[in-house]
Amino acid sequence: MLDKNKRSDGGVPFLRLLEAYLFNVTKCSTVILSSPVSLGIPFQCNQMFHSYPLLSSMARILNWGEDRRFDEMRSNLGKLAIFWIFQAVWVWTVSLPVTVVNASDRDPSVQAVDVIGWIMWSVGVSIEAIADQQKLSFKNSPENRGKWCNVGLWKYSRHPNYFGEIFLWWGIFVASTPVLDGAEWLVILGPIFLTLLLLFISGIPLLEESADKKFGNMPAYRLYKKTTSPLIPLPPVVYGNLPWWLKTILFELPLYSRNFPQEGPNW
Repeated sequence: MLDKNKRSDGGVPFLRLLEAYLFNVTKCSTVILSSPVSLGIPFQCNQMFHSYPLLSSMARILNWGEDRRFDEMRSNLGKLAIFWIFQAVWVWTVSLPVTVVNASDRDPSVQAVDVIGWIMWSVGVSIEAIADQQKLSFKNSPENRGKWCNVGLWKYSRHPNYFGEIFLWWGIFVASTPVLDGAEWLVILGPIFLTLLLLFISGIPLLEESADKKFGNMPAYRLYKKTTSPLIPLPPVVYGNLPWWLKTILFELPLYSRNFPQEGPNW
């Protein structure tokens, strides 16, 4: 009997594509449709900036044939509804800097902080795009079946795509600051929310737990985890020799090793 989520011709089921499309349109649409001008950037560029997550995820589904975020929710309407409501809250919160700037009548000239914010966005989205493509290529190679991705940017960070996403949204906030006034500074809750979400809830903790269960008994993986930064890209030779307290400052949190055997105080 064929799996209802797979096609015998190796193609991607329409339901999978529809789920991925709706998931990422929910994340992107609030920002893309905000206004003809955003953060001093033309609307066409703004569309490009915030369409990347949608295009990236669609490419991932087309190549991998699945999106596991939905697997445990299809049979439970309540969980699925909560998931979509959470996505709406996520989009609204993370998009606060763009939304407030687009609603403002203030139009200051370009300042140094604008350029800094745009550079941060450019670096962040580049890192995220490159990391996603490198992992996709790694996963598509038959010889890498059953292995964890440790090539390219993944040599220097266990989650470079998340670093890129966090960095680009902080860049958007920085670029919005010349327009902010009074209570509008509360839009900082947007990047803070995203950062906390990826660090403590639905991002790194879940992926670390999954990887530890699959590879935790392999010496090479244990060495990779010991010498590779969880978030901020750093040379393994540098990160691997840092004291445990400095690694903690760099987000090597106990939360990421709940199911992983410890190797002493210098881990």
